[in-house]
Amino acid sequence: MRTGIATVCLSGTLREKMQACAIAGFDGIEIFEQDLVTSPLSPEDVRKMAADLGLTLDLYQPFRDFDSVPDELLAANLRRAEAKFRLMSRLGMDTILVCSNVATASIDDDGLRAEQLAALAALAQDHGVKVAYEALAWGKYVNDYEHAHRLVETVGHPNLGTCLDSFHILSRDWDTAPIESFNPEKIFFVQVADAPKLSLDVLSWSRHFRVFPGEGQFELAKFLGHVVRAGYTGPVSLEVFNDVFRQSDVERTAVDAMRSLIWLEEQTAKWLDANPSGGQGSGAPATGRRRYPMELATLPQVAEPGGFNFAEVRAADSAGLETLLGQLGFAFNGRHRTKNVQLWTMGNARVIINEDSSQESRDDGAAVAPAISALGFDVDSPVIAAARAQQLKAPAVPRKSQADEEIFQGFAAPDSTEIFLCQGSPDGTAVWTREFGEGLEAPAAARNGEQGAVIDHVNLAQPWQHFDEAVLFYTSALALEPQPYAEVASPTGLVRSQVMLTRDRGVRLVLNLAPLIQREGADSAAGTTAGTGQRPTYQEHIAFAVVDLVATARAAKARGLDFLRIPENYYEDLDARFGLDPAFLATLRDLNLLYDRDAEGEFLHFYTATVGSVFFEMVERRGSYDGYGAPNAPVRHAVQYDHLHQLNLTP
Repeated sequence: MRTGIATVCLSGTLREKMQACAIAGFDGIEIFEQDLVTSPLSPEDVRKMAADLGLTLDLYQPFRDFDSVPDELLAANLRRAEAKFRLMSRLGMDTILVCSNVATASIDDDGLRAEQLAALAALAQDHGVKVAYEALAWGKYVNDYEHAHRLVETVGHPNLGTCLDSFHILSRDWDTAPIESFNPEKIFFVQVADAPKLSLDVLSWSRHFRVFPGEGQFELAKFLGHVVRAGYTGPVSLEVFNDVFRQSDVERTAVDAMRSLIWLEEQTAKWLDANPSGGQGSGAPATGRRRYPMELATLPQVAEPGGFNFAEVRAADSAGLETLLGQLGFAFNGRHRTKNVQLWTMGNARVIINEDSSQESRDDGAAVAPAISALGFDVDSPVIAAARAQQLKAPAVPRKSQADEEIFQGFAAPDSTEIFLCQGSPDGTAVWTREFGEGLEAPAAARNGEQGAVIDHVNLAQPWQHFDEAVLFYTSALALEPQPYAEVASPTGLVRSQVMLTRDRGVRLVLNLAPLIQREGADSAAGTTAGTGQRPTYQEHIAFAVVDLVATARAAKARGLDFLRIPENYYEDLDARFGLDPAFLATLRDLNLLYDRDAEGEFLHFYTATVGSVFFEMVERRGSYDGYGAPNAPVRHAVQYDHLHQLNLTP
């Protein structure tokens, strides 16, 4: 599949955009008119630079408001078009995007539109240019791609075809199956964009909320599958208008964009295999295995992770973490024999404390406060899973290992969290734990029935400019399924929460996009990495599931654990909502436990105080409860905010 991207998707100058596209591995680009008009590069410079970078110049766009106009305006439009055709000749480009009229259209007459498009096609032919006519979703008279295609067929000129844009089609819920019947020679260009489902006027939706494939909710694999069946062989190009992308690092955004097309290509191939065509598109074979003119590459296939293998917290000063884990009931299993890391375990829940001296200070010289730095996942084949991630543009992060040590396949997530792929075992154990134990006669045993503990979920804060990138990354590289996102109230604004999980819930990853509000002293108190641009001012946590939360909490209280203190108002409200047994409610209140219930079961949990930017949560799921205690999240945010504010006011 030939890949492309419109320069409007990216931040920076035209030169920077072209360089980023080449680095990301795109085959070609669309030149957005404004990018050229504002560039000091001449058309000849752009043409040469594209050739030097190995990029084809696939589409010049947009040419607006041509059709459905009176004769006097048509003459002006043709003059304007001829100027653009001469410019395209200097660029070495042969296809222009012409959008259906939204502004100056005053005559609703398909016969007139066909005559005007025919005149444009004839003029384009004189200059060696092809016209790709696109139905904008908000077009005044032409807003349906089938309508645009009928006009193209009516004109019947070799230099007039159609452009199929997934946003304009899917935002209007048009059926995409008719695409298969289109003559592929009349499909001049295909643009793709994803988007979240929003109740918004389509123009605002289009201009501000498009995202790359896999980062929204459109059925893009189905759309592109119909295009492939039609026999189309041209570029599949991204056209995304997004305020965040236009403010983000250009090279990183280009890589994210390329990852989305790699993912879409694979998903389209899967859709075609799973949905045999009931009819025959122009490009489909009549018999035998269905192959199409557009070849779709696939990635190494991997199963979803079986569970969390470990979570790692990096800290220059680990004393607070050690105390906290010990109070929760974790056993210290010693230090690694060659690395400056500790292992703490509770059942099959494993926490590594990384004291790597190379990470001791921030850019401003301050010590790095404890923060989640890595996650390990159990997978069937770490090597194959790592190969898939690398093909999806994930940067590798290998760790030094000696000959007798476990070798982890690793790569970096968009928020800089390191992801390691571990060989899973049926009983949930990990072979690499044998490398720990230095200084211990024997590892400590689990206490208080905590042998059944596991990592239930991990909550990671995401930089505002890379939230959508993270969703696609975990979807494509780790086969996690994104759930509908929720918004949780906090004292600093709404927190967007996106759950990513496996079908069996063995892995639950929660991505949070928090309001980015800086306050004096907040960096040192919250443990953020100021100056790195990697993490927002927001806390993260690891949640551990146990079989008896009340017993775990009582034991932790006896060891002196500093619980997150829940206000009395919460328990009064809890009693009003659920009518709990007074003795049970008293237990919750005494231990600072939170509670939720739905038709499927119950959920008990408590939080620790925060060390650096990390805190821990202990949970117990009763019945088939599948949530995270969402009604309790505003309480937790408010209490943590008060605690942080008090720290900032301390002289």
